[in-house]
Amino acid sequence: MELPAPEHRTVPLTIVSSGRTHRFTVEVADTPEEQEKGLMFRKLLPADHGMVFPFEPPRPVSLWMKNMLIPIDMIFIRPDGTIATIGADAVPQSLEPVVSTEAVIAVLEIPGGRAAELGIKVGDKVEWPH
Repeated sequence: MELPAPEHRTVPLTIVSSGRTHRFTVEVADTPEEQEKGLMFRKLLPADHGMVFPFEPPRPVSLWMKNMLIPIDMIFIRPDGTIATIGADAVPQSLEPVVSTEAVIAVLEIPGGRAAELGIKVGDKVEWPH
C-alpha cells in the first residue's frame, strides 16, 4: 500500500523500552498552525509512523481529538527525554482533553494501541533530532 506524502518534515524517532529500540518515522508539527491541525482528517497512520509536537519552553499540555478519524496514543515527553504519561487509545472525535501530568517538551502521537503492543511505558527514553 502506498502512503500519501507527509504534510510536514519528517525525522527518525526512537523509543528505548526494556532494552529494545522501537523506530518510528515522525512528522514534526513545529508551528502553532501545524500543531493545531496535527493528524486531523487522516484516515491512516502506519504502525511505524507518527507525529511529534515540540514545545519550548516545557509546559503542561492538553490535547483533544476533534476532527480525528483514527485512534492514537499520545506520549508526553519530559525535558530529559523520558516518557511522563501515555494517553492510550484516545477516542476519535472526542472533545475530552488528554492532559500531561507535568511540564513536557513534546507530545508524540502514534497509532492507537501501539504503545501497549510494543510494551512502551512511563520512564522509557525517546530520542529524535530537535
